[in-house]
Amino acid sequence: MLIHGTALLILIRYRASFFFTEEASSPNQPTTLAWLIIFLGELTLSLTWLLHQAFRWRPVSRTAFPERLPGDGELPSIDVLVCTADPDKEPTVEVMNTVISAMALDYPPEKLHVYISDDGGSPLTLHGMREAYDFARRWLPFCKRYGIKTRCPKAYFMDEEDVSTGVGYDSEKQEVKEKYELFEAHINGYRIRHHGESRDGRLDHPEKRPSHPHNFKAGALNVLLHVSGVISNSPYILVLDCDMYCNDPSSARRAMCFHLDPKMSPSLSFVQFPQMFHNISKNDIYDSKIRLPFGTLWYGMDGLEGPLLSGTGFYVKRESLYSKPMQEGTSTNLMDLKETFGHSNEFIKHLQRSDKLNKNTLSDPGAVYREAKLLASCRYENGTKWGQEIGFMYGSVAEDFFTSLTLHCKGWKSAYCCPLQPQFLGASTTNLNDLMVQVTRWSSGLAEVSFSRFSPLIYGPWRMSILQSMCYAEMAFFPLYCLPLCCFATIPQICLFNGITIFPEVSSSLFLVYSFVFLSSLSKHLYEVVQCGHSVRTFINEQRIWIIHSVTSYLYGSINAILTKTGVRRASFLPTNKVADDEQTEKYEKGVFDF
Repeated sequence: MLIHGTALLILIRYRASFFFTEEASSPNQPTTLAWLIIFLGELTLSLTWLLHQAFRWRPVSRTAFPERLPGDGELPSIDVLVCTADPDKEPTVEVMNTVISAMALDYPPEKLHVYISDDGGSPLTLHGMREAYDFARRWLPFCKRYGIKTRCPKAYFMDEEDVSTGVGYDSEKQEVKEKYELFEAHINGYRIRHHGESRDGRLDHPEKRPSHPHNFKAGALNVLLHVSGVISNSPYILVLDCDMYCNDPSSARRAMCFHLDPKMSPSLSFVQFPQMFHNISKNDIYDSKIRLPFGTLWYGMDGLEGPLLSGTGFYVKRESLYSKPMQEGTSTNLMDLKETFGHSNEFIKHLQRSDKLNKNTLSDPGAVYREAKLLASCRYENGTKWGQEIGFMYGSVAEDFFTSLTLHCKGWKSAYCCPLQPQFLGASTTNLNDLMVQVTRWSSGLAEVSFSRFSPLIYGPWRMSILQSMCYAEMAFFPLYCLPLCCFATIPQICLFNGITIFPEVSSSLFLVYSFVFLSSLSKHLYEVVQCGHSVRTFINEQRIWIIHSVTSYLYGSINAILTKTGVRRASFLPTNKVADDEQTEKYEKGVFDF
């Protein structure tokens, strides 16, 4: 690290010295301009390298021991929040598999409550929930009776290795499989019979009106926080993307190992599990496994104040989403609480009663429905602190990054748990178009934060450690890779065609310094890839897709963030297409780019 840093300082001095020579004051303006652009590009990469060193400062790997947890009666309850938006891009059968897998977690069933938000307001989703409830009544006892490990029914019936030797297993498995096929047929049949309703015949959606911004996924999650707060009000919350099913039923107990640890619990906000995918090919030409954050960066942040939220697969303490900075405490004045949380008396009443199920749920379900409808209305958050100081943060489509930044700045910590067995599995993108749409959205969200007053290098150092701020800054400025790479993709070639010298000659000692920096960066990347158990092919794919993203998705995302911040265009959120396409999948498996 020191040698590489010294080499960068030598190159910076070499670039800067040009402006103090006679050549810089010559009328050869194109040379001066080209030199300046390249210098700025190299400075940007040098700054990024410096920020990245924070991840390498103190990496930590954790192991959980669920068998040491107290009995089921002493475990806290958990609310599971699942968000979906478009049944045409997020197939309802897949969404319901995620819901069922969450219901089947290895956790006391009376302490597990599953909620789903459909931003599309589709009647197909409502019908799917009814079918899922009916099937789960047969599926959950079957899993418990035979100790089934794969709790997602679709994945279970596709994986013949997950078997049991219990008496009557084979015959009951066949009966449950037939029940599952009927479950799929009912949902798909409804979709065919009511084709077009998913988009044109939406149900009345209390949380979405054209004149009221709904704040995309953050808004949906906050609505579920409102509603669950007056029904189950569990102290811990699991957030899942609609396609990210529970692959291992032990994730809840693993998360509780951290949340119930007396040394960690008082300041622990959330436990993040890695995102993993079931449809990754051996070649993985699009780097869909997202190795860098989950295989390297999050371990480094865990040795500081903890990793950031990753959109799905995390167990968060409800109190941390409600609270102000830890050292300030929370006001108990009724008017202050209403200004912060809204004017629902029922919600305010439950703020101090965590883990207490609303008795009205059974005695007067109509009252609970009316209160939930009020809490889900699009006007409920007007004049409150939702999305600004409490809940999931608004102002960026990367709500996970923004929310975790504010949590860490309030003094909360987080932990990263990566067991050998994947706890959650999802469907990754298998074509270049969907990948670029997804990465452009991420880039736009990160850039929105970096261009705001919450920029980690400005907002962070006064509220968390400098190393943690550096980690957040490196992530927030990641889209800015577009600047140096676009420069290096154009300026040197133009200079070459015009006979302008922009780099030292091969005979110069500075050429060796450039060569060292180049080879050192590649060697470190290759080492990290191999250390994570991947091959040289993965290294090549990551390098290639990074260059593609830098001159396309990062650039588009940064421009979109600037236009959104300046009010030229409205913020938008395009869900990633999760519909499997056999032709695209075949190309992906063969390593053929699908443009």
